[in-house]
Amino acid sequence: MTNWTPILIAGGGALFLGLAGGLLTPIGAWYRGLRKPGFQPPDWLFGPAWTIILGLAAWSAVIAWEATAGDSGARRDVAILFVVNAVYHFLWSPLFFKLRRPDWALIEVVFLWASLVALIVGLWPISSFASLLILPYFLWVSFAAVLNRAIVRLNGPFAGAGAPA
Repeated sequence: MTNWTPILIAGGGALFLGLAGGLLTPIGAWYRGLRKPGFQPPDWLFGPAWTIILGLAAWSAVIAWEATAGDSGARRDVAILFVVNAVYHFLWSPLFFKLRRPDWALIEVVFLWASLVALIVGLWPISSFASLLILPYFLWVSFAAVLNRAIVRLNGPFAGAGAPA
């Protein structure tokens, strides 16, 4: 018999992060006016990429949760790893788009990246498959960090940019 609770929690978390990320990512005049590197993918690609990545992360969470059945300490650790990652995932878009501070987002993405390293390393002994499901997320955030850095370099400084009027 399938236990739907972890599936619903992980799926709901992924859905929340995807929707929040979309709502906190206005592609308006400010963003369009930024100079971007030639290797930036088209804007339409980000939504499908994040949908797949967050779906894989939710799948990873369910596998890790099920693999730790009967070990409350391991389950707590898995939950902490995913919650910390979700917090850092959530923070990036408002920093970059709402506050118009790609420089702050660049600092924050280091913590997001580190949370993914922690997930990959922390999940490996529990389930190598759950750990491997995080790799696309890790690679995308690594690429996004390089892209974020290029945008900061091409457009900075951002001091005083602040939120839109």
